[in-house]
Amino acid sequence: MTWRIHYLHFMALNLKIFKTRAITGLIFAAVVLLGLLWNEWSFLILLSVIHFGCWSEYQKLIGLIDPGYARISFLHRYGVMVVGWAIMLHFASSDFRILTISLHTLGNWLGLVVLVALAALEVIFIAKIDWRNIGYSVLGLAYISLSLGLFTSLRSTYPSGSLEYVDKMLVLMIVASIWINDTMAYIVGSLIGRTPLTSISPKKTWEGTIGGIVLSIVVMGIVGYRINELDWAVIVQWMIIAAIASIAGTFGDLLQSKIKRMAKVKDSGHLLPGHGGFLDRFDSLLIAAPFVWLYVHLFSS
Repeated sequence: MTWRIHYLHFMALNLKIFKTRAITGLIFAAVVLLGLLWNEWSFLILLSVIHFGCWSEYQKLIGLIDPGYARISFLHRYGVMVVGWAIMLHFASSDFRILTISLHTLGNWLGLVVLVALAALEVIFIAKIDWRNIGYSVLGLAYISLSLGLFTSLRSTYPSGSLEYVDKMLVLMIVASIWINDTMAYIVGSLIGRTPLTSISPKKTWEGTIGGIVLSIVVMGIVGYRINELDWAVIVQWMIIAAIASIAGTFGDLLQSKIKRMAKVKDSGHLLPGHGGFLDRFDSLLIAAPFVWLYVHLFSS
C-alpha cells in the first residue's frame, strides 16, 4: 500500500510537470512556427533573437565555470555577439537583400569590420590578452553562431539530388523531429524508463532515449508518406533526417547538461516555465543543424 501511494504521487507529479511543459511548449511552438513559416524576414528575426539569447546565456554559464571569462570587457562581450550574428548573415541566401545589398555580403563586411575593430581596441585598451577567454568565445562562435548560420542556410539553399525540398520544409522537418524526440523520450522514459543513460543527466534513461528516437523516425516517416504518397526515396530521406536530428539533438541536450553541471545551475535561463532558457530550448538544434547540413550537402546528391 505504501509503495502504491508513493507510485501514484510520483505519477501525479510527473503529470503536473508534463502539463506545464506542454502548455508553455505549445505557446513556444506557435511563436517558433510563425517565425519559420511567415517569410524570410520573420525567420531571420526569430533566429537573431535566438542567437543573442543563446550568447547571453552562454557567456553567463562560461563565466560561472571560469570567473575570468565573467570579467571580459564590454567590447569583447558584445563584439563577439555581433561577429557571430555576421556569421549567421553570411549563410543567408544571396537573393535576400536590404535595398541592393544582399545579407550575405552585409554579413561578410560586418563581421570583418567588427572583428578587426574588436582586435585593435582590445590590443590598445587591454594590457594583457587572455587567450583562454578568446578560446571560449571562439567555441561559442562555433557552437551557437555557426550552427544557426547552417540552419539559416537550410532555410533557403538546397543541393540537387534526391532531396525534393522547397522553401521552409527542411527546417520544419528538423524542428519537428527534435520536438517529437524530446516529447516521446520524456513520455516513454516516465512510463518504462529504468536504465539511466548517463550521470550527466540522471533523469534520462536508455528506454526513453531509444523510444524517442525510434518514434521520431516512425512519425516523420508516416508524415513523409502522407505528403509524398508512394515516393519511397523521399520518404526514406525524411526518416534519415529524423534519425540524424534526433540522435544529434540528444547529444546536444547532453552537452548542455554537462555545461550546466559544470556551472552548477539547473537552467541556463528563465525563458519559459518548465523549459528553462534559450540554450535549454535550442541545445538540440545547435548540434542537430550542422549534422543535417553535412548530410544534405555531402551525402544526398
